[in-house]
Amino acid sequence: MRNRTSCPERTGRRPEVCDAFGPELAAALSSARRRAGRDGDRHVDTAHLLHGLVESDPAVRAALGGTARLTRILGYLAQRSIGYGLRWQRAVEGAAGEAAAPAAVRGGTSGWSPAAVAALEGALRRARARGGARAEGTDLLDALLADPRCRAVEVLRRAGAIPREPAARAAEDASRRACQGRSR
Repeated sequence: MRNRTSCPERTGRRPEVCDAFGPELAAALSSARRRAGRDGDRHVDTAHLLHGLVESDPAVRAALGGTARLTRILGYLAQRSIGYGLRWQRAVEGAAGEAAAPAAVRGGTSGWSPAAVAALEGALRRARARGGARAEGTDLLDALLADPRCRAVEVLRRAGAIPREPAARAAEDASRRACQGRSR
């Protein structure tokens, strides 16, 4: 039987097949992995995760804002292989507080940067804290935002798209507004 709550902590386990991730998040992780491979990157990093989230998860798109913001974010992410972000190809992205992180995070799961593994573990902790059975895209976005030095936050900062409140709450508010608009 698969361990449903700790798969990123087990070295070598591919996070995208973990049962503890919801369908949109699983799709985002698969997208991030494919993108890293296409870009010739050795590791999936937090910018790859952000790109996958923006492409795959409507709740994350709602939390990040309107079309103009999403266009700016995707523009920065697309530029990573043609100039912006080229320096990232030479170094593995570390995690905030990496020296104090568990060995599984410091060593990284094969093919994932330590910062990406830490964000995935953070998403699982956030899901458990809210009583969720599975981690969702907004859990991962909030975990990414908790590391101000990660590449995903750098992209969001440059695009002027750092959410002012946790992504889970922003997505709920956007969904509630959309439902109210339909009921009128």
